[in-house]
Amino acid sequence: MSTHETPPADTPAFVARPEVRDFIRDQVAADQAAGVAIVTRFPPEPNGYLHIGHAKAICLNFGIASEFGGLCNLRMDDTNPLTEKTDFVAGIQDDIRWLGFEWNGEVKYASDNFEQLFIWAQQLITQGVAYVDDQNAETIAAMRGAIGVPGTNSPFRDRSVEENLDQFARMRAGEFVDGEKVLRAKIDMGHANGQLRDPIMYRIRHVSHHRTGDAWCIYPTYDWAHGQCDALENVSHSVCTLEFDAHRPLYDWYLDQIGITQSADRNRPHQYEFARLNLTYIVMSKRKLAQLVSDCVVDGWDDPRMSTIRGMRRRGYPAAALRAFSAHVGVAKVNGTNEIELLESFVRDELNRVAIRRMGVLNPLKVVIENYPAGQVEWLDAVNNPEDPEAGTRKIPFSRTLYVEREDFMEDPVPKFYRLFPGNEVRLRYAYFLKCNEAIKNEAGEVVEIRATYDPATHGGQSPDGRKVKTTLHWVSAEHCIQREVRLYDRLFTDAFPGADNVDPMTQINPASRVSIQAMLEPALADVAPGEQLQLERLGYFCADSNDSSVIHRTVSLKDEWARVQKRS
Repeated sequence: MSTHETPPADTPAFVARPEVRDFIRDQVAADQAAGVAIVTRFPPEPNGYLHIGHAKAICLNFGIASEFGGLCNLRMDDTNPLTEKTDFVAGIQDDIRWLGFEWNGEVKYASDNFEQLFIWAQQLITQGVAYVDDQNAETIAAMRGAIGVPGTNSPFRDRSVEENLDQFARMRAGEFVDGEKVLRAKIDMGHANGQLRDPIMYRIRHVSHHRTGDAWCIYPTYDWAHGQCDALENVSHSVCTLEFDAHRPLYDWYLDQIGITQSADRNRPHQYEFARLNLTYIVMSKRKLAQLVSDCVVDGWDDPRMSTIRGMRRRGYPAAALRAFSAHVGVAKVNGTNEIELLESFVRDELNRVAIRRMGVLNPLKVVIENYPAGQVEWLDAVNNPEDPEAGTRKIPFSRTLYVEREDFMEDPVPKFYRLFPGNEVRLRYAYFLKCNEAIKNEAGEVVEIRATYDPATHGGQSPDGRKVKTTLHWVSAEHCIQREVRLYDRLFTDAFPGADNVDPMTQINPASRVSIQAMLEPALADVAPGEQLQLERLGYFCADSNDSSVIHRTVSLKDEWARVQKRS
């Protein structure tokens, strides 16, 4: 399935395990017991595609609504026309549905509420708690003070209500240029919480909006729009990440000013903060992700090396794995960082359960079986998935000339190397015992071919005389295999914490984060479907590209790196 397609209508909704509990769910349970109608929301800004951190927030908000029989709204917080696009709006919806969730009713937009927000802003001016400031952004920022240092009142703070209403109306009418004026809340420039030092509510931007066009040239800030939109949608629990903790008093102050209270038929929303998801070796700042795209470090937002949901989808990460991972890391009150290997372990576990098995050779070395009849072909039975009895079997061709992995041969083997070397015998998966006799070299002294013999009595990989071999190798028939581009991935960044200590993460890009090779694959992969997930035996889990199924991405290796990380720690 293309990363730009919507999943089938019968995609199941995810329901979190009922035994999962955390401080937010405990609060929701208490509020529900007190008679509160549970309504959550997921409010992305459509200025980029969603990333793995958003996946956790999606699972939390939609999961809570599902568990408590409530509703979850999807609202685009589209208050900044400079960066927002309809492509991002569509992509966000696509990613949420792919994760297995469906929102309540139609998609909602902050821009649906622009008129009501404007009316409420006029109300605050009339109440004497908002004013138009003629200072520019740099001056306002400089006058805000610092931690422990109070700010300085604006010289325009004491304008009359009538003048402020007139100035605000003229702002809306388009009489002023960008940055010439702003509307600010009048709270306390000496407040210990900097968010309450007369925050900006509106700024002038003569930019066409993706939904409202040129109807507006003033746009509300996130802080002004956020809580009021929650109130208009009857949201009960506004769940966000810890960096918004200092914004909660402002959130509540705005609700107080417009008179939003809890009642039997109306929720007064309350904000709750949880620790954001952080993972090693990736960035999740939209600005940095956008820079990776604009600087052509990656091929786009859906590049399989990206931490975006679209990139992970294209690489072959299953939605079920992201949901299980989000449930596992849980909800905390303190920020921390999880190893990327933990996420990969959930991907590996899910793919082990659902992925079909196939054979392929990434770095082929030719093997000629000298005692196998020339021109003969056998079609051997191979299981499609040992974890799924319903997956059945397939036929794979066996012939005189095969390809095996070059790393499966050593002319002078090191200790405990049990694969191919002169005089050693191995098992070929689903086929026969094979004995290496001789290595053929080119003029440069490189091994280019192995001469071997097989034991026809070991059909199916079992020896009737009971002799044992220590290694089973994968292989493909040289005559029947197909050649495909396979892309192998490493970490996009060389540092586990890209951008730490004020280092520019763009200087930490791994030049070997993607390697493309021409691999030899069994013929069953000739018609692999776009997005189809598979295991190449002994090599890892792979996925056919959703845009071009002739390209195969390696999703994760077979090796459990998470177990190694745990052992190391």
